[in-house]
Amino acid sequence: MVVTEVLQFVDRLVFDETGKHLDDIQKAVVKGVWQGESYEEIAQECHRSESRVRDVGYKLWRILSERLEEDVNKSNFLATIERLHISSSQNICVVTHHNINFCSTHQSGSLQNPQNHPVDSDSKRASIDLELAPEITYFEGRSEELEKLSECIFNQPTRLMAVLGLSGIDKTTLVRRFIDLHLDSWEAVIWKSLKFPKSLSHLLHDILTTFKPETEKSLELDEQITQVFELLSTRRCLLIFDDVQNLFIPGQFAGQYQPEYTDYRTFFKMMAEVSHQSCLILISQEKSPEMISLDAELYPIQSLELGGFDAEGGEFVQYQGLSSEENLLDLSKLYQGNPFYLQSISSLIKEVFSGEVNEFMAEDSLIFTEEMKSVWNTLWMRLSQVEKDIILEMSRAKVPMYRDDLRNMLTLSSLEVVNSLQSLTRRYLLNSLQGDRHSFILNSIFQEYLKLFLMI
Repeated sequence: MVVTEVLQFVDRLVFDETGKHLDDIQKAVVKGVWQGESYEEIAQECHRSESRVRDVGYKLWRILSERLEEDVNKSNFLATIERLHISSSQNICVVTHHNINFCSTHQSGSLQNPQNHPVDSDSKRASIDLELAPEITYFEGRSEELEKLSECIFNQPTRLMAVLGLSGIDKTTLVRRFIDLHLDSWEAVIWKSLKFPKSLSHLLHDILTTFKPETEKSLELDEQITQVFELLSTRRCLLIFDDVQNLFIPGQFAGQYQPEYTDYRTFFKMMAEVSHQSCLILISQEKSPEMISLDAELYPIQSLELGGFDAEGGEFVQYQGLSSEENLLDLSKLYQGNPFYLQSISSLIKEVFSGEVNEFMAEDSLIFTEEMKSVWNTLWMRLSQVEKDIILEMSRAKVPMYRDDLRNMLTLSSLEVVNSLQSLTRRYLLNSLQGDRHSFILNSIFQEYLKLFLMI
């Protein structure tokens, strides 16, 4: 096992026992002990006193001992985890693309099904499709977001859940982490990518064949929908559709469906309106009207909008292998805590600045890698012409602007301005400033992109 697998495994055990995820010091203890380090060495690495680290370790071993119903301590931790890993490998529940998730005898049933629906292990093994879900090599922070996701899906309950935010903000990783923590709560988990969209009929056929391989291809769409909802009503299923923004029309306001994919809009509405015991998670860079709840009691829809890392940003950067421990949090703030940007810029720092963050920060400018530029180019191409006009005007002004100012400067109608501002907000390119009057300001990284590459 690699250390990331160990951290995820122990985190799950601790969460099952206490309802809380590993904190930073607990993670340092697990990682250090797994690598054969002393408490003194662990304390130095995480900048805590040795007594503090010993106390955290003692409490952690006690939690694991209670969870596993056997004595766990620093001396036998490595052997215990390896034994559990080997034992659990005899009971493989899920095989994904280049990845295997294990359900050990200590874990099976550890997560109580929130709706008290029994999960049949044989049917579960036949109804898991995570082949297109990403592997998680590292997961840091996001405890509040994970708790909100769990609260919405398990305690509301929510039938349609949207996870939203800019590209690279770790939407997909968050949902995959949620699945890893709560896999035992579902009778079926099916992940579908819309990176290269297919018709709804084709996608529903794939879902049905996960349950019944002999499903006929000749079924009409309404028959497929009927059969899918029968499954969602009789079994507790979790469906995930990733990259939903690819269903929308480039060059139009956010969330407008391409003609060949309008059936998806109907299906998403039905997921919220039709009574069943399952949940669909939509992962998207753009918000559409179907992702917004007007009446949560009648239509159980929730959305989780992700921002960048806060305090955890420095730790994420440190994980990228940079030699300097200084200025890591400042680097994270410069790139708004966006994990993709930080990963990309960390590679540049290692290749060009010998891993020295201080030297990079001395440049005193926001540097774009080619990967970052490509992401913003793609987003720019998705905007409508009216949105582009508004953005260019706001970029030249370099100050927050009001609706009336934009309408007068660009000779636009009130409807055009209002719809454009709403669309840009749904793309997470504008920030709204509260006050006597609502004003708007561009995302600062987007502002820099416009200056550097569009010569604004």
